[in-house]
This record gives sequence, C-alpha cells and structure tokens, in this order.
Amino acid sequence: MRRRRAERREGQPDTIYNNEICGKFINSIMQEGKKYLAEQIFYDALKIVETKTGKPGLSVFLEAVSNVKPDLEVKPRRVGGATYQVPMEVRAGRKLALTIRWLLQGTREKKGMPMSAKLAEELILAAEKKGTAYKKKEDTHRMAEANKAFAHFRW
Repeated sequence: MRRRRAERREGQPDTIYNNEICGKFINSIMQEGKKYLAEQIFYDALKIVETKTGKPGLSVFLEAVSNVKPDLEVKPRRVGGATYQVPMEVRAGRKLALTIRWLLQGTREKKGMPMSAKLAEELILAAEKKGTAYKKKEDTHRMAEANKAFAHFRW
C-alpha cells in the first residue's frame, strides 16, 4: 500500500526582516549547522549593500533574487535511443532554489575577501543584471531558446 504524499512545510522567516526568502537564503549559506555565522554573513552583506548603493539592503536583495530567477530550463529526455535537451518551464519552488544556488555559487567562486563582502558584491551585480549568477540564468535561457525545436517532446 502506498503512503500518503508528504506535506510541504513552510520555511521559517529570518529574525530581523521576517522574510521567508531571507530565511531560506540564510539556511543555504549555513555550513556544518552554524546558523549564527550564516546570519552574521547575510546581515553584514546587506549592510555593505546599503553603504555601497544607498538603497535599503533588503530591497536590493529581493531585486537580485527576482533578476536571477529562471523561467525556462532544459531537461534531458530519451526518445527512441537519442537524448534531447527539452526546454521546460521551471516550477516556482525550483526557481527560488536555483536562484539561491547560483547566487551562492557565484559568491563562493570569488577569492580574496570575506564572505559577506563577496555576497554583497554578487547581490549588487545581480540587482544590476550583471554578475555570475545573472550570466548563469542567461545561459540557461539561451540553451532553452536554442532547443525550442524539441519542445514537442515535453510531457
């Protein structure tokens, strides 16, 4: 007998801004269960963003997240012995997960500064539609556009 489907649990919002996206982002920064350190990195990064841009850090963060969210991605489908890269729309939950992953990946690739400074730089660039994470989104969309001919294999 099959068990019932697992219920989606809502994420915990962060302590200062009471924002669920910030809470997820902090949890993604966290390594080895050190949430306090992850929170310090995130909030320090937002302070750096405020000083550099003159805009509220949270609004720049949310703008960066919305700019990096992908609408399309390609998934491999095997049809008749051949594997096609089929463009598909991205689910809402996966959009946020990919966005967070790309922002942190772009941050961790930078070298020679503290994590909060690297994160602040990546967030500012993403808000301006530049940077590693935004480039990753553009590449994903370009791949989907190039493989539009295989869209009929979607199911």
